[in-house]
Amino acid sequence: MTYDLIIKGGNVVFRDGVRHVDIGVKNEKISCIAEQITDDAKEVIDATGQYVMPGMVDTHVHISEPGRTHWEGFETGSKAMAAGGTTSYVEMPLNALPATINKSALDLKLEAAVKQNYVDYGFYGGLVPENLDKLEELANAGVLAFKCFLSDITSDVPEDFTHVDDYTMYKGMQKIAELGGILCIHAENPNVTKRITEEMIKEGRTSAADYVDSRPTFTEVEAVQRAILFAKETGCKLHLVHISTSEAIQVIQNAKADGVDVTVESCPHYFAMNAEMLPEIGPRAKCQPPLRRAKDQEKLWEELLNGNIDWLTSDHSPCTEDLKQGNIFEAWGGISGVQNNVDLMFDLAVKQRGLAVEKFVDLIAYNPAQRFNLPNKGEIAVTKDADIILVDPNQSYVVKREDLYYKNKHSAYEGRQIDCRVTKTIVRGNVVFDLEQGIVGKPIGKLLSATR
Repeated sequence: MTYDLIIKGGNVVFRDGVRHVDIGVKNEKISCIAEQITDDAKEVIDATGQYVMPGMVDTHVHISEPGRTHWEGFETGSKAMAAGGTTSYVEMPLNALPATINKSALDLKLEAAVKQNYVDYGFYGGLVPENLDKLEELANAGVLAFKCFLSDITSDVPEDFTHVDDYTMYKGMQKIAELGGILCIHAENPNVTKRITEEMIKEGRTSAADYVDSRPTFTEVEAVQRAILFAKETGCKLHLVHISTSEAIQVIQNAKADGVDVTVESCPHYFAMNAEMLPEIGPRAKCQPPLRRAKDQEKLWEELLNGNIDWLTSDHSPCTEDLKQGNIFEAWGGISGVQNNVDLMFDLAVKQRGLAVEKFVDLIAYNPAQRFNLPNKGEIAVTKDADIILVDPNQSYVVKREDLYYKNKHSAYEGRQIDCRVTKTIVRGNVVFDLEQGIVGKPIGKLLSATR
C-alpha cells in the first residue's frame, strides 16, 4: 500500500495512554496504526521526540465575518487556529452582522466561509427573544448547537445579538429539546452586574480591580443554577460556556449527579491569568466573566485537575486595537487566544501541574467532539479524520505580535514565555501549518453539520 502520509517515531497520545507507534493516512483518514509502517508514502513526517495528538476541537470561537470582518475574518482567524493546533471549530452566532438568528443570516456566513478556512468549521444558531419560531429552520440547516446569553448585551447596532429573558430561555429550551439540540449559555446575572457597573461608573470607580468587582462570583453561580433548573424542567441538553469559578463548577457537578444532561467548559485565560495581573496587562485581558483572583483561580485549577471540567475552549473574541484602549469598563470584552491555546495549556497543565497527557487530549479534542456529535473528530483511531498535531514539549518561545496571524495583532499573552510548542498541524491528512514554513497551501476547511 502507498499512503498519502506516514507520521513516524512520535509519542502518540490515545485516550488510554501514550504509545510509540506510526500512523498511516490515506484519503484524509487514519487508515493504519502500527509499531512500524514500512510501506511507501507520498509524504513522511518524522515526529521523534514530539507528542502526536488529535487537533483541538474548539467549540467557542467568534469570527466577525460578515459585518465586522475588520475585527476578524475566516481567513485570518483560521490561520491563527491552524498555527495554534486547532483543526476544527464551531463559530458563535455573534459578533458578525447580522447575528445568526435565522437561516438567511446563516446563509450569509456559509457563503462567506467557503474557501477561506484552513481548518474545518461549523456554526451555532442564536437564541434571542424574537426568534423562537426560527430555531427549527436553523436546526434543519445544520447548526451544531444553539447559544444564548443570560448576561446583559446592550448594542445600538441594528441586527446585533441580544440576551434572553427567562421566558425566552424556557420556551427556547422546550423547542431545542424537541429538536434534539444543545443549548449553550453564557451565565451571568444581567440585572445585578448591570446595576453594579452603573453605580461604579457613576462613582468614578473604573480601575481594573473595580471591573472584577462589578461581576462577582455569585452572579455566575446564580445564573448557572437558573439555567440548570430550566434544563431539568424542559429536558434540554445544556452546556455552560467559559465558567470561571469553582463554585459554579460544583453546582454543575451536583446537577450531573442529579441526572441533568449538562456539560461545562472553561478557557485557558482563566488558568493563565488572574485578577491581580489585570492592572498590568490592561484591557487586552478584559473578558466576561472577568479574570478571577489568584485564590479563586487555584480552586478552578483543582476542578480541572480533578476532572470536573469537561473541555477547554478559546472563547476567541477579537476586535480592532482601538477598542482595547482606555477605560477598562468601556473597552471591548474579549480575548484573542486561539493561536496559543494548546501549547499554553499543555505547558501549564501537563508540564507544570502533572495532568496526564491523555486527559489533556480529552479536554481539547475528544470530549467536545463527542458532545457536539462530530464522530470523525477528536481522537487518533483508524477510520477517524486525520486531524493531527505535533507538540514539542521541549521548545520554548515568547509570544510576539509580529508572529500572530490575527487580523488585529494584539494579545493578552504578548511577552509571555511558553515552554511548549505546536510544530505542525494536519487537517484531514493535509499539512496546514508547519513551524518553519508557516501556513501551508490553500484553505481546505470543510463545513461540519450536526449529526443527530
